[in-house]
Amino acid sequence: MMQKINKLSIALLLIVLPIVTHVSAQTPTIIYVNANIEVDGKFNEDVWNTLNVHTGFYNYAPSDVGLAENQSSIKMFHNGEYLYVSLIYNDTTNETQVSSLKRDVAIGLSDGFAMVIDTQNQEQNAYYFSVNSYGAQIDGVVERINEGYDFSTSWNTVWQAKAFINGNQKQYEMAIPLKSLNFNKNNTVFGIQFYVRDIKTNSWTILKNVKRNYRLFDLRFTEKFRVEDLPNTSTSRFALTPSVTVNNQNDLVNNKDETAIKPSLDVQYNVTSSLKLDATINPDFSQIDVDQQVTNLTRFSIFFPERRIFFLENADLFSNLGVDGVNPFYSRRIGAQNPILFGLKLSGNISPKTRIGVLNVQTDNESTKASQNYGALVAEQQLSKNFTATGFLINRQGTDKFNFKSDYNRVTGINVNFKSDDNKWIALANVGKSFNDNISGDNSFYNTGIWFNKRGFNWNAAIKNVGKNFITDVGFTPRLYNYDAINNITIREGYTQTSIGTSYEKFYENSETLNSVRYLNYSNDTYFDESGTLNQLSHFVNGVVFFKDLSSVYYSYTQDYVDLKYGFAPLGNGSALIPKEYNFGVFKLGYNSANNQKFRYQLNAQKGNYYGGRRVAAGAYLNYQLLPFANLQLNYDINKIDLNSLGKKTFHLTRLTGEVFFNNRLNWTTYVQYNTQSDNFNINSRIQWEYKPLSYVYLVVSDNYNQDIVRKNWGVALKINYRFDF
Repeated sequence: MMQKINKLSIALLLIVLPIVTHVSAQTPTIIYVNANIEVDGKFNEDVWNTLNVHTGFYNYAPSDVGLAENQSSIKMFHNGEYLYVSLIYNDTTNETQVSSLKRDVAIGLSDGFAMVIDTQNQEQNAYYFSVNSYGAQIDGVVERINEGYDFSTSWNTVWQAKAFINGNQKQYEMAIPLKSLNFNKNNTVFGIQFYVRDIKTNSWTILKNVKRNYRLFDLRFTEKFRVEDLPNTSTSRFALTPSVTVNNQNDLVNNKDETAIKPSLDVQYNVTSSLKLDATINPDFSQIDVDQQVTNLTRFSIFFPERRIFFLENADLFSNLGVDGVNPFYSRRIGAQNPILFGLKLSGNISPKTRIGVLNVQTDNESTKASQNYGALVAEQQLSKNFTATGFLINRQGTDKFNFKSDYNRVTGINVNFKSDDNKWIALANVGKSFNDNISGDNSFYNTGIWFNKRGFNWNAAIKNVGKNFITDVGFTPRLYNYDAINNITIREGYTQTSIGTSYEKFYENSETLNSVRYLNYSNDTYFDESGTLNQLSHFVNGVVFFKDLSSVYYSYTQDYVDLKYGFAPLGNGSALIPKEYNFGVFKLGYNSANNQKFRYQLNAQKGNYYGGRRVAAGAYLNYQLLPFANLQLNYDINKIDLNSLGKKTFHLTRLTGEVFFNNRLNWTTYVQYNTQSDNFNINSRIQWEYKPLSYVYLVVSDNYNQDIVRKNWGVALKINYRFDF
């Protein structure tokens, strides 16, 4: 009997073992190999011949059906210090096309390859690394936002990448330091996605199959790779970046000429492999690109993104605490009026499912503006596969040297995010409350929203309420503040907003002319004042025809009903619209050329009503690529507004950008901006030399004139920094 059992056991083992072995062999694994690589894109080292190949890329765009005709192959390993990645794209030609040689210019308009690495495998945030076919590097972070994911190229680290054209093959090689990644020894599965961009055919191909109704960098669709023999901790990273800035500013209006020499210091330290400490002393932000100016025809402020390095590590922890139009933390408020003396930030994972962010910044006093201390505490917890909760406390407090004064503003709240197993549903709930030293009552905020998404069809709905005393001194809540142009005062007034939207798009895989048609894209925003009375009703409807080359023609119509409660002076001529009810709408028609041309353009024209008058507008975007040497871009918008007895005005907005690339490390960029609405003509010219990875010399010249081309002020700044990595 025992002999029969043993024979049966052996037989079962012989049957099961090959199956288990096959499954195990199919599990994607990044193996450990004690080897070093010269990053040159040529794959001369023997180790590349011993690794498993990951291939079978799918189409994502312009079609998302089936396997890609031009396939790519991936190989990866790590040596405990670097993650090495190679990719071969089997092109049909040895020609290539790129849009820029400058670091951190998005890959979308170039031949290239990109990857995202979710080192915690929690689908909350990830690192982004990319290189185009001329070897220009792009790095950044993918962040979870309310309705999905977005990514920013503002985050940087030191890594290596090279591209090599080998006949029709485009070859890419990367070495990413593990010390730059936020990982945990006990969480050995990384979520990774690979993307190959062929701008010549305007195509995206992708390793893990994703349909076009999802964003390109959606972390719910990463391939899960097991990482073999992860080190207990990453090699300790201590990055020290001292810099010095010489800045001369000449104010012709007030007859002031000042020259300042400003040293500063930025420090980054890995407390653990997943927890980062950032510190800054006396920071200078003269190297930051100037904001792109806009024509603002609304009654409220416009949002501009953060660009300053100190605020960017794990930035999504702090910037994603609210919803569109109600954000409790907006880091651009810090240092906007007073110079920053120092700042500290601790951010990252303290366990695989728990992230924290702690930030404190102290500013100096500036003439009549008192010094301030800014603090933020954020904790994010993965409650389950479907639910994530985030709690936060934001504090602004006036200071006298190192003594806190009773002048303060505090905001606290909690957010809960939901995502369904089938990835079709996303939901969000927010609650918040603010506290001020002399204000109480009506100080709450709540929001709830839901999004449904499947291929070709989506819809969403949300409701939010903002009390008039939900004051966020370090936040961005523009609609809370109503400027009365007649009485020259600002009134804070709470409101309730409901939003709905839906979109239907059909894809034409077999058509010779059409790629897809978005038959309907509709959204509605309805606002009620504190008494529940309808204050504004906005409708937006849009349709688009995408042709086979992804050029498109589109229309949109916007209709607004506004019960204007306070005087509004959109012309800036001293004449204000009187409070009453207004109904107005505008129709827009436009055309966008294909993105894979050296000369690209977008054109649009608008006509309709604007409050009690008429509006005619037009816009043009022109881009000519002289690469790999230069890139020229022109944006122009014109708005002609006639408000009858209040007057008429034409607003011009022009931005000319010229970029010259001497190589991947040295470039010269000049912006010329002309904005008649803000009475400003600006020239900003910058030479940037990356003489060592993340070590720069910046020479920036800025010149400002009024719209009559009379100089108001000018300045020149020279900044030099050097990054030490220990």
